[in-house]
Amino acid sequence: MITEAGRRRLSWLEEHPHAPRYNHMGVDRLTPDGARRLASFEAELNSAAEQTSAGRGWRASAGALPPWLKEFADFCCRAVPAYRAYGAPPANFFDLPTSDRGDLAQAPWNFVPDSQPLAGLIVFQTSGTTGHPLNIITHPEVLAHYLPLLRAALAVHGVALEAARDDGPPVSLVVVCNQATTYTYAAVSSYLNQAGLAKINLNPADWRDPADRARFLEACHPRVYTGDPVSLAELASLPLTTRPEALVSTSMMLLPGLREQLRSRFDCPVVDIYSMNEAGPIAVAAPDGGGHLLLQHRLFVEVLDPGGATCAPGDRGEVTLTGGFNPFLPLLRYRTGDFARLDFADSRHVRLLDLEGRPPVIFHGAAGQAINNIDVTAVLKPFALPQYNLHQFASGGLRLRVAGAMPDPNRLRAAVLGLFGARISLDIEPFDPAAEGKLLQYTSEPS
Repeated sequence: MITEAGRRRLSWLEEHPHAPRYNHMGVDRLTPDGARRLASFEAELNSAAEQTSAGRGWRASAGALPPWLKEFADFCCRAVPAYRAYGAPPANFFDLPTSDRGDLAQAPWNFVPDSQPLAGLIVFQTSGTTGHPLNIITHPEVLAHYLPLLRAALAVHGVALEAARDDGPPVSLVVVCNQATTYTYAAVSSYLNQAGLAKINLNPADWRDPADRARFLEACHPRVYTGDPVSLAELASLPLTTRPEALVSTSMMLLPGLREQLRSRFDCPVVDIYSMNEAGPIAVAAPDGGGHLLLQHRLFVEVLDPGGATCAPGDRGEVTLTGGFNPFLPLLRYRTGDFARLDFADSRHVRLLDLEGRPPVIFHGAAGQAINNIDVTAVLKPFALPQYNLHQFASGGLRLRVAGAMPDPNRLRAAVLGLFGARISLDIEPFDPAAEGKLLQYTSEPS
């Protein structure tokens, strides 16, 4: 579906004198039929958002179920091998078993419905920080759905995701990474009317000259940058004078201190999206700071306790998903390993409050008192930490590893020991995520 204008933009990205050493072919494989289905998906998404704003739909009250849920669950139990093993679907949806990342890692093909055509199938691997490498089975049309959801998330913050202007820079979106190795490419998007896209790695080893990073991005002048907090912090260190319309943070928790630093540096909204490979964008941080607003109209969200029972509104539990837009991976009560509280107080939206990845970790203070990792997050919020790991050893001592520019270690030490007690030993060390990868934020050894 590339046009002559798109071809010119792609050539510009690929052959720019300051471009990185791309290592992958970026191809928009969306077909005309797929583009029509994508437009229909976006129309449904917008319609659902209007209904939610009017206080209608399952999101408006605790305990309500979306109208499509029963038919979807019946289909899963009939056509998906992993779920067919459950037998006939129970009358009560909440009696269905749950699944998790371990099940998906063991046999991803068992989650593909028997009726799903395999033409155009894509497989990509993700490891994250969970210890379960995943092969995600998907499709170019599925990947294209990220853009309408990104557009919806930006709209919450008053930003429009538009195609490149004919009289301006040819790039709408740049994905920035800061890793030892990752796929990098240039592409154009038929969804964005042939706008240029690029995925780049800010690791200097990916460039002929480290100074080319800023030169290339200045020339691109993208409307939006997306990346994780580590990548966005590195982006902020470059001598860029152009300003995007928004920064979008995904993949890891974005602390308020770093968000404010990025907002000040680029003078634009910084939008935090809760997303995962299995489900795509799930929720966007509310502009008023009150948690994350759910994004997808065909994704039912529960919060469960360790035994699988539904938590009461306001109680903290594991975020669990049903539905989604990937026909190769229909989710049925899929436990994400992320934890939050569901809040229904706002009649316009359901919110995920106190959202954090991975199970809660309980630390112990100098007096033996239990300290929840949520309390640790609270004392670290003022600091601009792109990524960190707090580890408690069996002896009770702490080690805080920090990526990026080290804040004042005395202030950092005072904040942590103010929570744990002055008699706790604390080592503060830097680490390089480009070399070591992602770390879990909170870990501890049995005492």
